[in-house]
Amino acid sequence: MAHREMTEGNRSSPSSAPERPPAVSVRGLVKRFGDVTALNSVSVEIPTGRVLGLLGPNGAGKTTLIRILLGLTRPTSGAATVLGRPAGAAEVRARVGYMPQDLAVYTDLSVEENVVLFGRLYGVPAPHLRNRLDEVLGLVQLRDRRHSVVAELSGGMRRRVSFASALVADPDLLLLDEPTVGVDPELRSEFWEYFHRLTETGKTVVLTTHYMEEANRADSAVFLHAGSVLATGAPNDLKARTGTSDLEDAFLHLVRERAAPG
Repeated sequence: MAHREMTEGNRSSPSSAPERPPAVSVRGLVKRFGDVTALNSVSVEIPTGRVLGLLGPNGAGKTTLIRILLGLTRPTSGAATVLGRPAGAAEVRARVGYMPQDLAVYTDLSVEENVVLFGRLYGVPAPHLRNRLDEVLGLVQLRDRRHSVVAELSGGMRRRVSFASALVADPDLLLLDEPTVGVDPELRSEFWEYFHRLTETGKTVVLTTHYMEEANRADSAVFLHAGSVLATGAPNDLKARTGTSDLEDAFLHLVRERAAPG
């Protein structure tokens, strides 16, 4: 069921196009921290070339799932593959861009120094790095602040530096934890346009957001609640299935449905 719904998305692929392997495949994933179960038998398949939104309240398991996909946390049981390899495999690390929810750039360095540093860590060749630097700083609208020390920037600007650092290596898969928090609506819209431009080139974007209505722009969504998958599918399909007009109401409907006796 999850595979069918996730593959449908909001956009259809030409029937003549060869089927590509999924960018991410998760099967029966369980993660426990002592007596707390953060993920409970989660199974999700994310097709290549799609924007997927992971939706749910704090504590739903969104960040834990992303950390497992990165190889930063090992699952208690179950399996996850990323770009055809086991999650965290060394050979795919340079192909995955990551933006954590917490600030992950150096505040004593300038905007440019941070992005260049992450580009070098990813192994981006020097001639290409200069071009990518200008491109990603333009996307996050920080070209005119490239020499500013990050400590001098607002919280929203710091997140933009973090986003640029995740993009600089031109990864095949982007894992973004709340990438639009603190970003103004106009720039947030530009980010989403960029996400879809990336998928047109065969790249995949997975992001978490607590702006549920923002996820209407995703090709597919996964509702997570208390470590379990409530539903997966295209945003319009999720609203139609629950008879609701927005994703937040759809989510609440599914939570009540699961909690109902019988």
